[in-house]
Amino acid sequence: MADSTPTLSGPPQAAKKPHSFTRHDLTVTDEYAWMRDPGYPEVTDKEVLTHLEAENAWFEARMKPHQARIDALFTEMRGRIKEADKSVPQKDGDWLYWIEFEEGAEYKKWWRKPVAGGPDELMLDEVALAEGKDYFRLGAISVSANGKLLAYAVDDNGSERFTARIKNLETGELLADEIPGTLSSLVWVAQDKGLVYSLANEQWRTDNARLHWLGEPLEKDVELYHEDDDGFRVGSSLSSNEKWLIIGASDHETSEARLVLADDPLGEQILVKARAKGVEYDVDEREGVLYIHTNDTHENFRLATAPLDNPGAWTTLIEGSDQFYLTGVDLFRDFYVIEGRVRGLDRIEVRYYDDPARIEPIEFPEASFSAGLSNNPEWHMEKLRLSYESMVMPSSVLDYDVAARTMETLKVQEIPSGYDASLYATERLEITARDGTAIPVSIVYRKDRPKGEDAAGPLYLYGYGAYGIAIDPGFSTARLSLVDRGFAYAIAHIRGGDDMGRAWYKAGKLEQRTNTFNDFVDCAKGLIERGFTTEGKIAIAGGSAGGELMGAVINSDPHLWGAVVAHVPFVDVLNTMLDETLPLTPGEWPEWGNPIEDKAAFEHILSYSPYDQIKAQAYPPLMVTAGLNDPRVTYWEPAKWVAKLRELKTDDNELIFKTNMGAGHGGKSGRFESLKETAEEFAFILWQLGVEG
Repeated sequence: MADSTPTLSGPPQAAKKPHSFTRHDLTVTDEYAWMRDPGYPEVTDKEVLTHLEAENAWFEARMKPHQARIDALFTEMRGRIKEADKSVPQKDGDWLYWIEFEEGAEYKKWWRKPVAGGPDELMLDEVALAEGKDYFRLGAISVSANGKLLAYAVDDNGSERFTARIKNLETGELLADEIPGTLSSLVWVAQDKGLVYSLANEQWRTDNARLHWLGEPLEKDVELYHEDDDGFRVGSSLSSNEKWLIIGASDHETSEARLVLADDPLGEQILVKARAKGVEYDVDEREGVLYIHTNDTHENFRLATAPLDNPGAWTTLIEGSDQFYLTGVDLFRDFYVIEGRVRGLDRIEVRYYDDPARIEPIEFPEASFSAGLSNNPEWHMEKLRLSYESMVMPSSVLDYDVAARTMETLKVQEIPSGYDASLYATERLEITARDGTAIPVSIVYRKDRPKGEDAAGPLYLYGYGAYGIAIDPGFSTARLSLVDRGFAYAIAHIRGGDDMGRAWYKAGKLEQRTNTFNDFVDCAKGLIERGFTTEGKIAIAGGSAGGELMGAVINSDPHLWGAVVAHVPFVDVLNTMLDETLPLTPGEWPEWGNPIEDKAAFEHILSYSPYDQIKAQAYPPLMVTAGLNDPRVTYWEPAKWVAKLRELKTDDNELIFKTNMGAGHGGKSGRFESLKETAEEFAFILWQLGVEG
């Protein structure tokens, strides 16, 4: 048995212990299976902890000579953040609400003041709540309709099990009510006498919607809805007019919603339409008419209406379209707003209840950008709060006057150390994948960056490609630390996300999963062909399912990459999808397939699962991170992956692995602590690519 203790002469070598299993007449060997603590989510196994600590020690030893560069990058990145900053106040009822960061603060403060005039009121102080804690994250936060109470939820270890509390905003005192183990929104009902929430069960699944009466013990809380399907999750919200409590249940491809009067949450629930496999919908209500956003007749969704007294009788209001991907609908008193994408670019339209033919698109100036509705809390809105940014334009807060059809810029992200947008160029390219599909790539670089075969410099390529999550071409101040050192920074809008519509998502899931990996590799090769970089000068990064992407492409095309960063990578896909006791697994089968029941799914996942496909070959330099308390990608996935890579790789390239022992899926908390991890990542990349400065 190998010793996990690191020495100055080499990294830790993990023990190998015989372990195998057989399913569908196929036997899989997994000699690092012991890294899963049998007591998880409690991790107390001494051998496991010793190994993780040894890896952390090796990480620190290898990165220590580069600490000066890490510090310089951090100082540089921090200098681009306006430390004393505040959001644009927004009216909600009788109050104006905003958040503020103070100089040097890791966390924010939540403020308000009366619209009619009066002093500022500090509602919630995250700085004080986080004091003395290694990790802090504010989850749900919700002010009661009468403005007197504040419900909020806190996670202080990264496990994503939040404790909800209620604060009296008039006295500043905390009520005795305390709800541990929540994983949900907090919704005020029954004229602010009740709070609806969801508990995470033992498997970290929200299979319930519960009602808590203020001042009553938790034993008297009422379960409004319970979900029996392990793959479905439950969530609650209010309709836009705040008349209805909406209880939704869904997995990655099917959903179902119930309505109950918010003032009478124990009353009769209205099932909008029973779930049908593959049909997703969400619902809102206005003047007795339901508005249903659904993919039942077109994968890019349509908008339908139905009378409240016959909620399953859906009539099309906006047809589904191959060209327009309808991603969302927001109702207001006098109009409604639809959001979507055309050829991958955001589009926002104002529409009218009494005149279906009246369509007012909101126009934006750039050819490639990210835009959407921001915080619009009131039923009667005359000006819409919007967000806007691009890869060269800092994020902006806008107000759009609906009647006048005019735009006002309220705030543009300030960069204290200075930023000149004219120095940078952005492009939206299309690169043809091996099956002939055109893959969009958004790229930003300095205009003075040399191009061409003889001058091609380093490139940072980012990808995700899962769950139908689009990666917008937005702005990043941290990114400038690479771009100003000669990097081009590219986002590959690969299949598996829904950047180009719902079909784009479907073309990267289940049996078509490998399209995602091939697209990423082909985008890299296409950027080489266009003179942006050369083989071996490409740094790539991804997290979670994007970490799975990293694992797949270093197995298939290791020679392309000069440095690879995999954050909390989902790399042990087969073992995780075979373990229905893990928090996410049953709900993930529509995304990846169910290898327990389906031999074809088992074989397909096995064919690409990064951990299972490691082979004896040279691998690029690799930096890996994990969170000990991560409920989404369990710590042992990256730990096992790194151990097997150390065993089989034939090169001497760097392989370093860090586990955050007091954090979860998102790494360290706090705006500067998390920035330190970005500085670490960038320092590793610059080191491996030999970039000076």
